[in-house]
Amino acid sequence: MIVRFAPSPTGLLHIGNLRTAIFNWLLAKEKGEGGTFVLRYDDTDAERSRVEYADAILEDLGWIGIHPDLVIRQSERIPLYDAAVARLTAAGLLYPCYETAEELDVRRKRRAARDLPPIYGREALKLDVASRAELESRGLKPHWRFLLPNHDGDPFAPVRTDIGWDDLIRGPQTVDLASLSDPVLVREDGSYLYTLPSVVDDGAVGITDVIRGGDHITNTGVQIALFEALGLAVPRFGHHNLLTTIDGEGLSKRSGALSLRSLREGGVEPMAVASLAALVGLSGSIEAVDDLTALGDRLVLADVSASASKFDPAEVDRLNQALVHRMPYKRVAERLRQLDVPDGDAEAFWSAVRGNCVHVRDAATWRDVVYGGAPDASALGPDDRAFAAAAFDLLPAGPFDGASWAAWTGAVKTATGRKGRALFMPLRIALTGLDHGPELAALLPLIGRERVEARRPSAAAA
Repeated sequence: MIVRFAPSPTGLLHIGNLRTAIFNWLLAKEKGEGGTFVLRYDDTDAERSRVEYADAILEDLGWIGIHPDLVIRQSERIPLYDAAVARLTAAGLLYPCYETAEELDVRRKRRAARDLPPIYGREALKLDVASRAELESRGLKPHWRFLLPNHDGDPFAPVRTDIGWDDLIRGPQTVDLASLSDPVLVREDGSYLYTLPSVVDDGAVGITDVIRGGDHITNTGVQIALFEALGLAVPRFGHHNLLTTIDGEGLSKRSGALSLRSLREGGVEPMAVASLAALVGLSGSIEAVDDLTALGDRLVLADVSASASKFDPAEVDRLNQALVHRMPYKRVAERLRQLDVPDGDAEAFWSAVRGNCVHVRDAATWRDVVYGGAPDASALGPDDRAFAAAAFDLLPAGPFDGASWAAWTGAVKTATGRKGRALFMPLRIALTGLDHGPELAALLPLIGRERVEARRPSAAAA
């Protein structure tokens, strides 16, 4: 199995692009027993394609855990496309057209007024050599259209020709080529549009399966016709649903919104992004999985919805929190070191605080709580302040350990009669300055006796 992910390097990858990449990766690597994943840069648009975006795409895929087996750039493969053009032209399947955009628009409107489909009427096929020469003498350069096989010897005959395939996701699909204009494959300046390079490369690389967005379904009918015209093997196709914003708007990599880069810089774990990208719109709940192998176990192409799925950024945080809460210390050890968490305490510290983190970097808040100076305990009222000050006299002797909190609060309860929230909350605020957080049984040994003693509140507010 050989699959490909073919972004244009004109912006940053967003989660919708990742959906396509992950589906192809999982199909080849997790379900295809060691298939080949090709990253192809569709960079024939020289004006908008940027090297920095190509580099960012490779880096962002690597962050997710997707490492291409082969990277190709269409800008380096122009001779292949030139050869395909020569073959199609010689076969009479590629023909020059000289209409301007304005002329084509007028023709479409005229056809619409006559209740005819607004497709190209193949007028350029009626031009003889002399007529083409005369147009070119006036400085007009042709664009080139592919003659779709929706005719029977006579390109002007109204013969219906359907092209169908068994879609890997949507099941049997059919495109009526008679409802489409002959597609432009080559622009006036000789540059190539998407269709021809994509087909030529798929054939040259031996792509066996193409998973892509549902907005390509009509393209697929045209491309199958082009595969067959060039004598190339036709891949299997699957078309997944598209992701939109919560407001139903399409995602765009040129806008940078919801990009993998912004999510990464926001502290999101790669598998939170991957889990949402792959599982949104599938049957069953969206839950964070720990690696791509587990994600492959969840993915069933037939379960992918046909309708668009809305991407809710809040879901990223929910999935990220689930991953962080169960993340083992060894996965975060280096990041904790970068947050200046003391090495000797780091594993115990992470075990204590991870349940209160949405992102790993949130551990910095608890680092300051544990290892910082005396917290702001101004939230304590006079009675609670006096209670907490007296409670510090009952701290257990010796080094603190996992049993110290229970021993301390037990002694305070016996001495004061307080219990429940009235007992625990003043002590929490005195120790941490917060009314929420990790279990104090785990925090107390990390704070240590010296810092705990330093946090003893005065009996009365200053």
